[in-house]
Amino acid sequence: MSIRVLAVGKKHESWVSGGISRYESRLRKPWLVKWEFMAHSALQKEQARAFESRRLLDKITVNDWVVLLDERGKNMTSPQLSAVLAKELAGRQVVVIIGGAYGVDEHVRARANLVWSLSNLVFPHQLVRLILAEQIYRAQEIYGGSPYHHG
Repeated sequence: MSIRVLAVGKKHESWVSGGISRYESRLRKPWLVKWEFMAHSALQKEQARAFESRRLLDKITVNDWVVLLDERGKNMTSPQLSAVLAKELAGRQVVVIIGGAYGVDEHVRARANLVWSLSNLVFPHQLVRLILAEQIYRAQEIYGGSPYHHG
C-alpha cells in the first residue's frame, strides 16, 4: 500500500517542488506518496465544483480509504494522524484529496472516510502540498519512533 494524492490543479510549482522532494526522498513503504494531478475545470463556482468532484470520485475505488483535506474538517495532532494513517496503510490504499479552487461537493465529502483540516487558516493549494508532504513524513517518523517529532 501507499498514499495517492489526487490534486486538482497544475503540477508543483518550482518553489514548492524542492521541499516536497526533500520529504518524499525520506519516505519508505508503505508511506510512499504518488501524486496525480487533474486540470482545473474551465467552468465557474458550483459547476466547476460539481465537475471536478465527479472526476475525483471516478479515480477512487470502493476499497480506498479516502482523506479529504478541507478547512472545515477535523483538526488532529501529528501523533493522531500517524496512528490513523499507519492503521489504514496496513490494509488499504489511502487516497488524499486536495480539491480545486471552489472545493468539492457533498458527494466527495460523503465518500471521505476522514475530512481533515490542516488548520483553521486557508492556505494556497501549492503550500498545502508541501505541508501534506511534511506531515506524511512526520507521521512515518512518529510511527517508527524517530526523534524527528519532539511532541
